[in-house]
Amino acid sequence: MTWKEFTYFAPTTLDEALALLAEHGREARVLAGGTDLLLRLKTGQWRPRYIVNIKRVPGLDEISFDPASGLRLGTLVTAASLARSEVVQAHYPALAQGAGVMASAQIRNLATVGGNLCNGAPSADLAPPLIALGGLAVVLGPDGQRQVPLDEFFLGPGQTALEPGELLVGVTVPLPQPGSGAVYLKHSPRRAMDIAVVGVAVAMTKSQKSHPAPAGSPDPAAVCEDVRIVLGAVAPTPLRARRAEELLRGQEITGERVAEAARTTAQEARPIDDVRGSAWYRRRMVEVLTRRGLTQLTEEKRQMSK
Repeated sequence: MTWKEFTYFAPTTLDEALALLAEHGREARVLAGGTDLLLRLKTGQWRPRYIVNIKRVPGLDEISFDPASGLRLGTLVTAASLARSEVVQAHYPALAQGAGVMASAQIRNLATVGGNLCNGAPSADLAPPLIALGGLAVVLGPDGQRQVPLDEFFLGPGQTALEPGELLVGVTVPLPQPGSGAVYLKHSPRRAMDIAVVGVAVAMTKSQKSHPAPAGSPDPAAVCEDVRIVLGAVAPTPLRARRAEELLRGQEITGERVAEAARTTAQEARPIDDVRGSAWYRRRMVEVLTRRGLTQLTEEKRQMSK
C-alpha cells in the first residue's frame, strides 16, 4: 500500500511540539519510538496529515528517582532502558519485568513508555505493572499540565484520555510502601516477540501478625493491607480486578483466600476469542497467573522474615 503524504515536523523544544499538536489536533500523530506508528502508516490503518517527531526534545528520555517522591519516567524512555535501570530493578521490579518481556530486543531498543501507553492496546506490557504500582500519566496541553491515574487513562482499544493537542510527557510512580512487593507475569506462545495472550500484575502491601496463622497458609504471618490486581489482554482496556482485591484487602493471606481471589479475578476478566487464544483459555490463564503472582509475593515475604 502507498503511504499517504504527510507533513513532517521535528521540534527541538517542548513548547514547539505542543504548539504543533495544538495547531493540528486530531490530524497529527506523534512519533516517539515509531514501532507501532510506522507499521500502521504502511498498512494504511492510520493516515495522518502531520507527523510530529518528539525525539529531539531534550529531557523526555530521562529516568529519575527521589526517595521521597518516587520514580519519574520521561515519555521517550525505551523499554530496554527501563529493563536495565538499576533503580527500577531495585524499587520497581515488576516494571522491569514488564519492560524486559516486551517484544524482541530490537523493538525494546526503540519502543518507548509513551508509545506503549498511548497506543491504547489492551495487551500493552507496561500498563498492568504501572497501574498496579499506582502510576500517574503526566499530560501537557493547551490548558497546562494535568495528571491522570493510569487506571483511568485507557478508555477503549486504541483510545486514551488524551485530548487533541495534548502530549503524554511522562509517568510518575510513587515509592512503594514498606512491606510491599509487586510482580508481572505474562503468558504468550513464545518467550519473545509475541504480544501477551494474558498479562497479570499484582502489587501487595503486607503487615505482620502477632499470632500464628492456620496451617497451610502461604505466609503464616501476613495480612494483606492493600492490593492491586491488574489484567492485560483480557478486556477492552487494562482491567483492575476490584472484587478480587476486596476479598484480600485487610484479610489474612491463606492459601484458600489466594485461590478464591484467583477464581474471582478470572470471573472479572472479559476476554474474547481470537487467533491468539479462546476466551475460555484466557480466563483459565488469568486464574493460574493471579494465583501464581499472589503466592510468589507471599512466599517472598515469608523467606525474608526467616
